[in-house]
Amino acid sequence: MPRDGIDHVTVLGAGNMGHGIAEVAAIAGYDVTMRDIEEGIVTDGYGDIEWSLGKLAESGDIEESPDAVLDRIDTTVDLAEAVDGTDFVVEAGPERMDVKRDIFGDLDEFAPADAILATNTSSLSITDISDATDSPERVVGTHFFNPPVRMELVEVIYGAETSDETAETAAALVESFGKTTIYVRKDVNGFVVNSVLGPYMQEPAWMVSAEEATVRGADATLVHERDYPMGPFELGDLTGIDIGYHVRREAGRPVPPIIEEKVEADDLGRKTGTGYYEYEDCPGTDYTAEDAGEFDWFRVEARMVNEAAKLVGDDVAAPEAVDTGMRLGTGFPEGPCRRGDRLGLERALETLRALHGETGEDRYEPADHLVELVESGNTGEEAGRGFHGYDGGT
Repeated sequence: MPRDGIDHVTVLGAGNMGHGIAEVAAIAGYDVTMRDIEEGIVTDGYGDIEWSLGKLAESGDIEESPDAVLDRIDTTVDLAEAVDGTDFVVEAGPERMDVKRDIFGDLDEFAPADAILATNTSSLSITDISDATDSPERVVGTHFFNPPVRMELVEVIYGAETSDETAETAAALVESFGKTTIYVRKDVNGFVVNSVLGPYMQEPAWMVSAEEATVRGADATLVHERDYPMGPFELGDLTGIDIGYHVRREAGRPVPPIIEEKVEADDLGRKTGTGYYEYEDCPGTDYTAEDAGEFDWFRVEARMVNEAAKLVGDDVAAPEAVDTGMRLGTGFPEGPCRRGDRLGLERALETLRALHGETGEDRYEPADHLVELVESGNTGEEAGRGFHGYDGGT
């Protein structure tokens, strides 16, 4: 049901994310205007919504007819027209800071003064985007996951100046779309989900680069023994190896050699036919349960626990929010805080300290919050308390 005080939603962008967000808003009962810079892009996006609604109707996943939902969606290429009288704007344009700052500068001029301005960025600074406006307090991140129609999670991210009213209104609106939200209370690179996903993708790549593991062994162990939905190399091939590469380069973080090699060779995964696996006239991800067993999975999970501890200790997100984000945003069987508690936080800390001492690499440096938990005796389920509290704990 529409949220009180918000009747009209504008979505800037008609690509995969933009038309998906427009669709979920219209299904929820809002009047929607979807805008992009070219008529052809808008037409294609509208056609994708029409197709998707047909599929949802066939499966009984929407209560109204597709035509009734489509009647609530207008399209345009004119920005001033798109935001005229709107209550809430979601920007879903290209993942480039210069583009987003240009858009938000224009929104400052054309959008109503009381409209909330949201960006769907998955990696760029909300603060830097909001600096393009004269009212950064009404700018917020609403990071939907792809495809928005199917994925339940949305990260609601504070910029440095985002007001609580803005963030809470954005969360309430998104929840009225039928989504689950988590608050990301500080504007950190990667937010919650991509921050924790980073070690899952990167640590196996470092291990393979150092000839300490194999691609198939890593994927098979993490899927067949640790119950993750996809192996890190399989996931890299699906999303595009270059995506993670550019994110790390832009953040000034070191890139594992195997990833650099793949990017330099233009072997980017499924989209090029070759990545960590071969897809042209080949079976693609051909690892099996028999490939599992030799890979040091705990090293990967200890790093994810450590990343979660950084987020919790820096008041970026609560443990429950971190765990919810990873379950709903990535399909992980449980969040890193819950899993760390179950495995034993002292074991994770011991592993990280050993690796940091051996290598001197920053990625193994234990988070202050993890150290504090262990030193205070809050080492997980067996102790009765870790990130979370358990029966009998204090």
